[in-house]
Amino acid sequence: MKKLISSTVAMLVMLAFSFNSSAQDVAVQNGPKITFTKEVHDYGEVKHGADGHCTFTFKNTGNEPLVLGKVKGSCSCTVPEWPKDPIAPGETGELKVKYNTNNPGAINKSVTINSNAVNTPVKVIRIKGNVLPKPTSGAPVNSTGAPVK
Repeated sequence: MKKLISSTVAMLVMLAFSFNSSAQDVAVQNGPKITFTKEVHDYGEVKHGADGHCTFTFKNTGNEPLVLGKVKGSCSCTVPEWPKDPIAPGETGELKVKYNTNNPGAINKSVTINSNAVNTPVKVIRIKGNVLPKPTSGAPVNSTGAPVK
């Protein structure tokens, strides 16, 4: 009889922990969630001074409004623009990034997004590519200082 009672108590304790764990899982799932269609934008090869804009589309896959707070580029050459109004559940938004293509060389920058999303309150997206050198003018170069004829 003691074995039956102790095994019943053990099963009730396990059931209680199991129920508590499931209740916590459901609570964690409530709230806004941010889901991006892409997390990296590859410019590829970009001409010097070309248009450095790109767009990241995201969706609020949660059940409460999503609010983007501080959004910051990794340097002053990477400037983000984001929606200031809340994004309703099921709605999409766009985060626009402008990279200064007057800087020749490799692009490997990031944008950090702080939001009220329960799945990723701090999200990092990236841009990459290569800005080609500034083209030369094709005019003759005279390093002696004498006028070019």
